[in-house]
Amino acid sequence: MPSRNHKKKAEKQKMSLFIYNSLGRTKEKFEPLNPGIVTMYVCGPTVYGHAHLGHAKSYVSFDVVVRWLRHSGYQVKYVQNITDVGHLTDDADEGEDKISKQARLEKTDPMEISQFYTRSFYEDMDRLEVQRPNIAPNAAGHIPEQIDMIEQLIKTGHAYEVNGNVYFSVESFPGYGKLSGRTDQDAVQSGVRVEVRSEKRHMSDFALWKKAEEGHLMKWSSPWSVGYPGWHLECSAMSMKYLGETIDIHGGGMENKFPHHDCEIAQSESVTGKPYVRFWMHNNMVTVNGIKMGKSLKNSVNLKEIFNDIDPLVIRFFILQSHYRSQLDYSETAIKASATGLEKLRETQRRLRGQKPGTGSFDITPYQRRFSEAMDDDFSTPVAISVLFELSKAVNSALDRSEGISLLSLQQAEAFFDTSGRDILGILKQDDQDHNREIKGSTDKFDAIMELLFELRAEARKNKNFALSDKIRDELLRLSGIEIKDTKEGQSWSFKS
Repeated sequence: MPSRNHKKKAEKQKMSLFIYNSLGRTKEKFEPLNPGIVTMYVCGPTVYGHAHLGHAKSYVSFDVVVRWLRHSGYQVKYVQNITDVGHLTDDADEGEDKISKQARLEKTDPMEISQFYTRSFYEDMDRLEVQRPNIAPNAAGHIPEQIDMIEQLIKTGHAYEVNGNVYFSVESFPGYGKLSGRTDQDAVQSGVRVEVRSEKRHMSDFALWKKAEEGHLMKWSSPWSVGYPGWHLECSAMSMKYLGETIDIHGGGMENKFPHHDCEIAQSESVTGKPYVRFWMHNNMVTVNGIKMGKSLKNSVNLKEIFNDIDPLVIRFFILQSHYRSQLDYSETAIKASATGLEKLRETQRRLRGQKPGTGSFDITPYQRRFSEAMDDDFSTPVAISVLFELSKAVNSALDRSEGISLLSLQQAEAFFDTSGRDILGILKQDDQDHNREIKGSTDKFDAIMELLFELRAEARKNKNFALSDKIRDELLRLSGIEIKDTKEGQSWSFKS
């Protein structure tokens, strides 16, 4: 029979995950619809330009959500779409298709634009260690599913056709706006900035299908006209195809609550009569030096340009130091601080791997518990990272003591760094030297070079040729950014931030 202390320990280990649900505007205990399986859909990019820092914040944040769910034992089916048609320049029912506009500017066709920028997007996400979704459907590849959904909505009286255009009737769905909290009058006012089509029964009605105007490049045949689907429709059609009529988690940016996600809810629930999403998650925006980031303000931070000067994992670390529901302010000072902080964690990780066992003990359990508590509290990555810093400080203090740390304690600490920093947060690598600097040749060759330099310095110091020893150290730092440190355990190296 288990002891009383064993029972208490087991009870402490049984922690529940709480997620802030935008629909209820409160943290709620998360339990999937089907035990052990989580269905998750996140709005993907509209692929008409290179990815920027706003994309990074969104997809790094949801990447950690997926990683934590999987670490917690769930089987996660993760779908993230690619928008390659229907997203108009005013984000509503007017304007030019963003893909078509870019194709016209670059004097090519929309398919080439969407393919080129889709590849570019994944290149950037790969460098940020964002894991690929299970399924990445694109809107243009799911036109039949969208047409079928429109037909169901017309049949049930939730949609109507006028002059080859099909609109959803918001008056047919009493819950319209329940996610964003926008009232019917708010929706009317949002239409003031564009000329609202008079053919709509209600100003707030939104397009499900649009008749293509002359010269429009992206168009398909439908029962109503040769045209293209509305932007909001694709996510409903694709999420329900791959995840079912009710999904556990739907993620996206706060700016998508209205009208995009409100429209998704209305059209989806009108078709199925069931709740569309159980947990809505929304990440906050990015600012640059305190100003909202945006292409119109010409302060959009392109990821490819950032990566020319900054380690992508520093950007990932910078993002995760802010909670996904908080604004993230990008500045040179903040990035430098993130680079310095991440290097401290890397140095501790390297020190653990190269440390000789001692006799002292180190209890990793409190740090494991607090890390898990932070992640179970609506994926609080800033708190989780602070736990890693506290652990790093405690580990280094223990290693500095004469008795050091036992082999078991070293293994446990290293394993926790790998699990939390690499597998869950994705900020540390198995061999993160390659992420501090692109080193040509094998790691073995690089290590051999460093060992040779260590030997030359040691020989110079033995012969009291301190000038040569210092020159090797100083020139290595100047030429490659590698800093050699002399400690009581011997020589060590790291990349200077």
